[in-house]
Amino acid sequence: MKIPATVITGFLGAGKTTLIRHLLENAGGKRIALIINEFGDLGIDRGMLAGCGIEGCDDDNIMELANGCICCTVADDFLPTMETLLDRELAPDHIVIETSGLALPKPLVKAFNWPEIKSRVTVDGVVAVVDARAVHEGRFADDPDAVQAAREADDALDHESPLDEVFGDQLLSADLVLLNKSDLMDAASLKSVEADIAHDMEPGAKVLHTSHGKVDPAILLGLSAAVEEVIENRKSHHDGEEEHDHDDFDSFVIGLGDIDDPEALEARIRQATSDHDILRVKGFAHVPGKEMRHVIQGVGPRIQRYYDRPWAVNEERRTALVIIGEKGMDETAIRAALEPAA
Repeated sequence: MKIPATVITGFLGAGKTTLIRHLLENAGGKRIALIINEFGDLGIDRGMLAGCGIEGCDDDNIMELANGCICCTVADDFLPTMETLLDRELAPDHIVIETSGLALPKPLVKAFNWPEIKSRVTVDGVVAVVDARAVHEGRFADDPDAVQAAREADDALDHESPLDEVFGDQLLSADLVLLNKSDLMDAASLKSVEADIAHDMEPGAKVLHTSHGKVDPAILLGLSAAVEEVIENRKSHHDGEEEHDHDDFDSFVIGLGDIDDPEALEARIRQATSDHDILRVKGFAHVPGKEMRHVIQGVGPRIQRYYDRPWAVNEERRTALVIIGEKGMDETAIRAALEPAA
């Protein structure tokens, strides 16, 4: 019997990690293995999940691919990782794959047809997590009217974003679309978002409204779609290309030392995001006098902060942030903007 695998995709900050945490908290004893694909040099998402305190969510069940986009490195990174999971003496009941925000699902799903793993694992379903409010604002949608409205409202948006095609491809490959953060919108706005994304969805794909990634695992898992068998028939903006290029995006890690005032850091992040059009900020901070690690996640002007777990006995107490933006962002200026005032 093949082991089912669920591919969870979605743009930066849509709520994939929050969704997975909810899934693990409600797994009902099911052995779930995670494969996490990071865009950037620091395994922030792995750290957040491994330190979440959820029973069964330990290092042995989390495998990280940090050497580039999962859809571009299937032979070098993804397939060996899958083989390692499948060869375990106690195999997982289900595999969950969290892609980076820049990953195209189609090449990844096609990799499940490789002879090394085809007979042992199947793609149960592709789930696209969408930041419903961001799409409604037009910032990362491929609706020309919405993009134009956002451009007129924001002087920083003076060019066509290559993220539109990535977003569209994620929808085109999805069996289930989660309009996350729906609690931040009214019914009319949600209906408008559904209409905007409908033309980029496969017939029969389902849409659910979610808040904080809360969805019954029985809905998320067990779709039995065998997507690898039909993926060639699903359209993509990148069909016919040998590979896709992420040269439009950059990321770097910044270490800031101890953070005495997290609110002041949040203000600096917010200002730097506005000044330099940063797409995503994620990481954690050491706050002197606090025994717990302080997590920071930002998507555009929306920033969340919370303490997630105690620092481990031998763990280095540090502050590290991954900054993700479009090619050409001013790394030197951003570093200077985030440093505490002397």
